[in-house]
Amino acid sequence: MRFIDETRIFVAGGAGGRGCVAFLREKFRPKGGPVGGDGGTGGSVILEATSRASTLLDLHFTRHYRAERGGLGGGNDKHGANGSHVVISVPMGTTVTDEETGAVLGDLIQEGDVLVVAEGGLGGKGNAHFKTSVRQAPEYAQSGLPGEDRWVRLELKLLADVGLVGFPNAGKSTLIRKVSRSRAKVAEYPFTTLVPNLGVVPIADDQSIVIADVPGLIEGASEGIGLGHQFLRHIERTKALVYLLDATGQPGPAEAYVTLRRELERYDESLIERPSFVCLNKVDLVDEEWVDLCQLELEEVGVSVVCSLSGLTGDGTKQLIRQIAEVLYPPESFGD
Repeated sequence: MRFIDETRIFVAGGAGGRGCVAFLREKFRPKGGPVGGDGGTGGSVILEATSRASTLLDLHFTRHYRAERGGLGGGNDKHGANGSHVVISVPMGTTVTDEETGAVLGDLIQEGDVLVVAEGGLGGKGNAHFKTSVRQAPEYAQSGLPGEDRWVRLELKLLADVGLVGFPNAGKSTLIRKVSRSRAKVAEYPFTTLVPNLGVVPIADDQSIVIADVPGLIEGASEGIGLGHQFLRHIERTKALVYLLDATGQPGPAEAYVTLRRELERYDESLIERPSFVCLNKVDLVDEEWVDLCQLELEEVGVSVVCSLSGLTGDGTKQLIRQIAEVLYPPESFGD
């Protein structure tokens, strides 16, 4: 299944039904008067967040949604039927924006959250409403109002506790596979990860940590270079960040850390203010002397605490998960 995290759709509420012009015509009641009923209200287009959807794929191919118009009013004060609503399921974490004005219409975060994006028009009043002492037999009724219509942009931002950021081939996918049941693709070439991956790490009977593996960032990602800018939105909701640095790669860990922080700050300054964990990965491929040298270089750029680990063998990963859990949840919630 393709991962689609951004799309645009056209939504239109149904028009209200026209009011009715009718008069009571019954035997023995020659002056029955006007009895035209009101038109029905048009249906609305509604977005609903659901855990059953994980991508905007369906909406990417079906772009137009129009609700049913209201029914016409009838004689004998009969109200026209209201139009049926169109309910569109979207993944939790979807932000909705009016494409023309740029205004954010809503943010669907939790299961069952709903947002009316195109309201149906009101039905017109029948001629029964317009009877007065001087106009006993009005021969007109209101037309129904048109429904709202607009183009809206939908952006999916993954709901994760921790965002995993790093250069291409830093070992993010390998790490998330090791600590969770994620089946993220792993290969020996850059940009293996083309879509964000989620991994769930259980830490207690009723608690877990959701980690988002974001496609590799490179210098200039905040300006649209590479794949990073396209997916940086997926770490906007995270509570903490893990900087995963390759102990064997180029640029070196210190330079990579500085570059990653700079790109995140350019994209959203609030990202660098969140709790973070700096991890030196692939330590199984180098000796202790090299690890110590990398740590010294990182201390020179202001990083004093470094978690050394191997996403391949699993060494150090439990320590990382425990550190994350202690930041996200009270320490007393976890045993040894």
